[in-house]
Amino acid sequence: MDEIQKIIEKMDPEEALSAMAQVASGLFPQVSEEARLGFVVGLVGEAGADKVASLVQL
Repeated sequence: MDEIQKIIEKMDPEEALSAMAQVASGLFPQVSEEARLGFVVGLVGEAGADKVASLVQL
């Protein structure tokens, strides 16, 4: 985890987000829906959990 953080810190913020999105899109098909939801909730925080959960119902 520390290695990933060091790499990200050396990148331009927009470039880092783009790279992280590419990696996540490659990982998402390999993990459960619960893991994907946990990842998204981790990004938006617990306050957003209700909003994310309601989106899943759509």
